[in-house]
Amino acid sequence: MLLLTVAVGLMASSCDMEKYDSFTTLTGFVLDKTTNSPLDGVTITLSPGGKNMVTGTDGYFEFANMDAQQYNISAQRQGYVSERKWVSGIPGETVHVNITLSKIED
Repeated sequence: MLLLTVAVGLMASSCDMEKYDSFTTLTGFVLDKTTNSPLDGVTITLSPGGKNMVTGTDGYFEFANMDAQQYNISAQRQGYVSERKWVSGIPGETVHVNITLSKIED
């Protein structure tokens, strides 16, 4: 009887250990459409959530520990046409998306 109790207890505790990460990470680079060079100073806004950040010299952005759902990523920089992309967060995974911006022609 004791062995059965221990076995059932172990099975129940192993089920509790199977937790799934429900968060996602969204990453990417913002590039100049003509030169394919990384763009710094681009404001990246995530909606829903209203989180934002500005890209560094490497054009990289990252939003970690986000709910795994669909997001609209907006990229804006002075002198460039703004761009928006839809991306779906996948639970437990990093989703990568590149955004290219075109210069505004005078």
